Amino acid sequence: MARYALRRLLLLVPTLLGMSILIFAMVRLLPGDVVDAMFTGESGVTAGAKQSIRKALGLADPVPVQYVKFVGGVVTGSLGQSLTSGEPVSTIMARAVPITLELAVLAAVTATAAGIPLGVLSALRPNTSLDFAARVGGLIGLSVPNFWFATLALLATSVLLHWIPPVTWIPPWRDLVGNLAQMAIPALAIAVYLMATVMRMTRASMLEVLRQDYIRTARAKGAPGPAVMFRHALRNSLIPVITVIGFQVGTLIGGATIVEVIFGLPGMGYTLVQGIFGRDYTVIEVAALFLASVFVVVNLLVDLLYGVIDPRIEQA
Repeated sequence: MARYALRRLLLLVPTLLGMSILIFAMVRLLPGDVVDAMFTGESGVTAGAKQSIRKALGLADPVPVQYVKFVGGVVTGSLGQSLTSGEPVSTIMARAVPITLELAVLAAVTATAAGIPLGVLSALRPNTSLDFAARVGGLIGLSVPNFWFATLALLATSVLLHWIPPVTWIPPWRDLVGNLAQMAIPALAIAVYLMATVMRMTRASMLEVLRQDYIRTARAKGAPGPAVMFRHALRNSLIPVITVIGFQVGTLIGGATIVEVIFGLPGMGYTLVQGIFGRDYTVIEVAALFLASVFVVVNLLVDLLYGVIDPRIEQA
């Protein structure tokens, strides 16, 4: 397992390097730059003045030089400054990352805690009213966009309950109850799709495993029902479920953008959107590379969990 983990960690280097090149190139393909965004609607600024600002910001350097500076800053931890506000990017990231990570973790825990039991119950009682309700609920969860659910939830709480989430983010170490109350609705809005996906995948995987010969053999030997269900069936059906969860957790962080904007949470998605509007190259590149890195690391952890759930994978 240690050798396998080391090989996968070494593969992260070329993967992240390729991502950095792609992110850098895509940012430079955006129409206009930060100087154009600064002087939008102002006709009195000359082209020479704009070029002077570009030189001061380092945007007049050759593109390969700018890329080397970007990668070098990431490697050394010197992320530079925002091109619009002048604030250190490390400070911006330190303020935004905890919000998005908490939102993603709460959504993943909620979706997993609800989706797996619902999938198991649906598989154990196929073609019953419970199974039908779970399947219909799963289809609804897959069909409802998270931003629509978030908007309706915000409208319902404000009109019916006369409660509006605080505009300013409340850190959990300062007020845990207030933080959970603020993050509950956004996390649930993001978790709905993942919950439906996990439920459907658990149900399908459980139904397939329950038809296997070793399950019938365990029952014929007189093994207790709970042992057959949870020790044999559920454990062997979790591999595709964990794959889905790992893939979706990575996308949860990037998919939280609209929800963060709706609730005014200054997380990574919100920060990235603001950086795109202002053509703040430094913020966009660092934020996008961070999201890509989280996605890759989460999938690495999922691969390592395979060997824990099924030792045969580790031996292979």
